Amino acid sequence: MAERNKDKVSRVAVIGAGLIGRAWAMVFARAGVEVALHDSSPKALKDAVKQIAVSLADLKRAGLLKDPRAALNRIQPQPDLAAAVRGAEFVQENLPERLDVKQEVFRLLDRLAPKSAILSSSTSTFQPSLFTADLNGRARCLVAHPVNPPYLVPVVELSGAPWTSPATIKRARAVMQWAGMAPIQVLKEIDGFILNRLQLALVNEAFRLIDGGYVTPADLDVTVKDGLGLRWAFMGPMETIDLNAADGTAGYLRRYGEAIRRLDRDIKARPDWRDALIERLHAERRRVSPLSRHAKAQAWRDRRLMALLAHKRDAARKIKPA
Repeated sequence: MAERNKDKVSRVAVIGAGLIGRAWAMVFARAGVEVALHDSSPKALKDAVKQIAVSLADLKRAGLLKDPRAALNRIQPQPDLAAAVRGAEFVQENLPERLDVKQEVFRLLDRLAPKSAILSSSTSTFQPSLFTADLNGRARCLVAHPVNPPYLVPVVELSGAPWTSPATIKRARAVMQWAGMAPIQVLKEIDGFILNRLQLALVNEAFRLIDGGYVTPADLDVTVKDGLGLRWAFMGPMETIDLNAADGTAGYLRRYGEAIRRLDRDIKARPDWRDALIERLHAERRRVSPLSRHAKAQAWRDRRLMALLAHKRDAARKIKPA
C-alpha cells in the first residue's frame, strides 16, 4: 500500500468537458482524486456533470463502482482555467484536434499550472514535439492518448517528445496505474502512436477485403468479434502466436514465416478510397443500425464494455496462469 500511496495524486485538472474530458474526470474521480473540470462554456460544463452522473450510475449497476455520488462530488466544474489548474499535480488536456489550439493551451498551462505538475494531452493526432517545443517547462509535457471511452477501456499510450524527461514518463505511468489505467510507453514519436497504427492496419485490410468482394461488412465484423476479438480480449498478438505453437514464438515464426511474408506483400495493396466504397460501407451500417438509434447503440456498447471489464476483473482474481 505504501508504494500505491506514493504514486497517488490528490488534485487533477481536466481541460475540456467533451466526451474524452468527461471520461478522464470519471477515471480520476473514481480513484478518489479531486478533479477540476474546465471548459470555457458554462453549458458544456453543466451538460458534462449530468452525463457524468448517468455514466457513474451505470458503473455502479455493472459492479464497477461502489459510490457514484462520492465520485461525482469530487468533480468540480470550473470555467476559469487559472483556477482549474491551481494546485493541480496532473493536467489532462482534451481540446479540439487543432494544432494551433494545442499550442496555445499548452503555452497557457505551462505558465499557469504549478511547475511540478505534469502537462498531458489526449491528442490522437499530434506528436508532443509539435506543441511543446517552445515551452520553458517542455520537459514535463507528454501525450497520454486514451481509447474511447477511457473509463471503460484502460489502455493509455504515453508518448514523450525528445525533451520529455524520463522522470515525467515514469511519474505519469505510475499515476495512470494508480488510477486504474493500463499505461504503455511509446518509446519514440510516431504518427498514430501504437494502438491506432495497429487498429488502422486491420481496418484498412478489412476495407480491402470488402472492396475486393471477398467478404460482406457484416461477416467481416463477425470474424473479429467472434474470432480474433475473443482471444484479444485477454491476450495480445505476441502472446497469441506464442501459444499457437507447441514450441512457442520461434517455432511459430519458422513454420509460418514465409506465409506471413507472402501475405504481407499482398496486404500492402491499398483499397480505392472512392465515394462508392464509402457510401456502400455507410449504407450497410445504416441498414442494421440507423443513425436515429446511434446514441442508443453507443450506450449499448458502453454497457457491453462494462460487463466485459467486470468479467475480466473477476476472472483475473480467480484464474491465474500456471
